[in-house]
Formats: sequence, structure tokens, C-alpha cells
Amino acid sequence: MDSKADNRTEKGKIIVVEDEENILSMLSEFLTVNGYTVDPYIDSKKALSALKNNGYQVLITDLMMPKVDGLQLINFIQKEYLDTLGIVMTGYGSMDSAISAMRCGAFDYILKPFKFEEVLTTVDSAMYYYSLLKSDTIPKGLTLKANLLRRYAENKIIRENTILRSCLKDKYKFENIIGISFAMQKVFEMIEKVADTNATVLVTGESGVGKELVARAIHYNSSKRDNPLVVVNCGAIPETLLESELFGYEKGAFTGAVNTRFGRFELANGGSIFLDEIGDMSFNLQVKLLRVLQERAFERIGGSKTIKVDVRIIAATNRVLDDLVREGKFREDLYYRLNVVPIHISPLRERRQDVPLLLNYFLEQSNKMNSAAIEGFSEEAMSALMDYDYPGNVRELQNIVERVVVLKRTGHIDIDDLPEKLYARESGRQDNTPSLNIEKGYDTLVSEFEKSLIIKALGETQGVKSRAAQVLNINRTTLIEKMKRLGID
Repeated sequence: MDSKADNRTEKGKIIVVEDEENILSMLSEFLTVNGYTVDPYIDSKKALSALKNNGYQVLITDLMMPKVDGLQLINFIQKEYLDTLGIVMTGYGSMDSAISAMRCGAFDYILKPFKFEEVLTTVDSAMYYYSLLKSDTIPKGLTLKANLLRRYAENKIIRENTILRSCLKDKYKFENIIGISFAMQKVFEMIEKVADTNATVLVTGESGVGKELVARAIHYNSSKRDNPLVVVNCGAIPETLLESELFGYEKGAFTGAVNTRFGRFELANGGSIFLDEIGDMSFNLQVKLLRVLQERAFERIGGSKTIKVDVRIIAATNRVLDDLVREGKFREDLYYRLNVVPIHISPLRERRQDVPLLLNYFLEQSNKMNSAAIEGFSEEAMSALMDYDYPGNVRELQNIVERVVVLKRTGHIDIDDLPEKLYARESGRQDNTPSLNIEKGYDTLVSEFEKSLIIKALGETQGVKSRAAQVLNINRTTLIEKMKRLGID
């Protein structure tokens, strides 16, 4: 017993701060078994004084805690010039806090849910760095420590960039595009299938449905995610400038071309290019774009050198290209080159099931951006928001929420807080989404909504449970369990 305690003391002393008792207990026990002396703290405020007085080599702290959070603990270490190396624990949803902790001087981070073996590796690494930085046994120790500190700083930058890339990728994961309707589930399925290929994708849908968001989801879930995604709005750039924007120009190619300029295709080399509003592109430029699609090659304006590029092309339009082809305004061969994998995003009026999710998502965002405290929507306001057709789609819905939050600031959003156009019209709602009745309670409303989705899926698949499960993106066994629980025969 004594020898084991001595062994732990020699290996190192750790303070663990975590407000979830189960995690704190298991983590402390695991590190103790692996030879460390561990002081667990569920109260982060008490951990502050313990940090200053007890000479810990390593701090392991959760980021999100009441009283004193993990970032404040990391700041305290830096402010008090403590030798303790900080390791922060965080979930994927708090990656921005992890970035802040790394910038404040945290040694490393651990993502929840974690594996204990990964925790041990991180702690052992921190202890190793600590021992080297504290070493006085080498005559040229100052040089050694300076090199170690430099390497530590370099590694920290690398880890921080890794977090940033992970955060960016996570932001555009297709699972995070808001939508539970069948139409959006099909979009998610297409993104998943096509993302990690080089196939050209054509995204169609009305203005404001989220075409660029889908394009970004495709790019950031592909093997090209670490390379550029270059966005070009073909409808916003005059025809006379669009060619030079896309392909660049050589010095002296025309009056004012005092330097060679790279085009967007060159800048996107190795990554993806998103050509938004492709239906507005002139007929002459369509010919040049067709060549890039066929050969992945072009020449700058005024140049003779052929430039080869490895770029994935994603195009989008709010116009019906079939109609433009018939009218002779869009090249048929270009259309078929672009339309290799079509992804259509339905307008919001055809997927009203997504409206409550979008409203709550944008409400949370607007509260944070405007330091407001809106608690939610009244039943009458929610009904009006569900009935509205949203000609501007998701973009219009977002603008409505932000406007009301800025003007209302606190309390609940009521019918009188909404723009008049939302309630001064006859209801055109035709979907099967159950009406919201706040007296029923949250659990009852969720169950009713879940039941309506399952019944609709079974109806669309002629009662075949395996196909219905695919439509709902759940396992067949999970579907059967839900049917039993909800009393669906």
C-alpha cells in the first residue's frame, strides 16, 4: 500500500476539476490506478486556492462549469505564473471555448466523450514536458528549456489549427443543416453519397433555401476539406468582369492590367469552386466553362500557356435550367456536364416540419448576437409562423426572427410582435404537422410529432418497415420499438 502511494507521488500530482460527479469519480480513480496522485474537485471555486498552494504538475478541467469555468482556471495559472500545465475537457459543441483555452495557454485538450487510454496518453505527455521544462541537471539547461518551450508553442499552434479545422468541418457537417422533413433527409442522403467523390454537383432551389450551405457541406465533408473552397456569384459580377474573375489575366492583356492576376479556378486548385447563380452566366462564358469541365484546363486572358487545375465544381441556380435550354439561353451540353449529380432543395412552404427547428435555432443565435433574452414563441405566434409561406425561404425566416429579437429583447414573442404580413392572411397550411398546444407539455408534443412522421413514412413506403426506417434515417429495430411505444399498429 505504501509503495503504491510512493509510486504515485513519483509519477506526478494532478488536480481534476469537473462538476459532473460520475465523470470526476471515474477519471480520478483511473488516474490513481495508473500511478498518479489525484485531488478531485467538484467545486471549481475551491480548486482555485488549491491550485495556488499545492504544487500540481497538471490540471485537468472541464470547460463549462458554474461559478468558475475551465477557461478562468487556465487564465489563473497564467496570471499567477504557476508551473501547472492545463488540459481542458470539452464536447464538440464547445470547440470555440477550446480554441480560447489553447490561446490562453492550455497544454492540450480532450474531447468528450473520451476514452480513458487517450486521457492517459495526454497526461503522460504533459508530465514529460513538465519534467523537461523543470530539469536543472543539464549545464546548458536554459538552451534546452528554450527549445522545449519553442516546440511546445509550435505544437500548441498545430493543435489550435487542428481545432479550428475540426470546428469549421463540424459547422458544415450535413448533419448540422437544420431539417427533419423527408425532403431534407433526401438532401442529407445525397450529400453523404456524393461528398467524397469528384463528381460535379448541381444544387437547385429557390432563393434563400440554403444552396451555398449545401455546397459548403459537400466540400467540408470531402477529402478536399483542407484545401480552398472558392465562391463565385455569377449573377453579381458583370459579364465583362466575370471572365477575368474566373480565369485571371496576364500583365498587359488589356488597359489597366498592370500585373498578372490569378483567376478563381487557379485559387481553387486542389479544392472546390462553387459557381452560384450559374443560370445567369452569358452564353459566351458558358463555352469557356464547358472546356474547364471537360479538360480541367484554361488559359488566362491574354495568355497562351494552358493551366491545368484539379478542382471539384459545384454549381447552383434558382432558375429552371431545362427551361433555359429550351429557350436557347443555356447550352444543353453544359447543362448535362453540370447536372451529373443533381440536388434539389425544396422551398420552406413544402417542408413546414422544419419551421419550428429553424425558429428555435435562429432565436438562440439572435439572442447571443444581440445580448437578448427572448424565451420563446407564444402558441398564436408559432401558429402564424407555421402558416406563412416564406417566399424568401430560410433567409426570410432568419430575418424575421432577428428583427423581432432586436425590437423585443425579453419575454416571449407574441403574434403582435410579428410583421403584419404573417397574420393578416388566410391560413394556407396543408401539412400534417400537429398544431402546438402548450397545455399538452413538451413530451406529449414530441411524441405526437414523432408519431405523425412515422405514419407518414409508412404510408409513403406502403407499410414496408425497412424502407420506412431508411426514409427516417433510423434502424429498423428502432422503428419497431418506436411503433410499439407510440401505439402504431
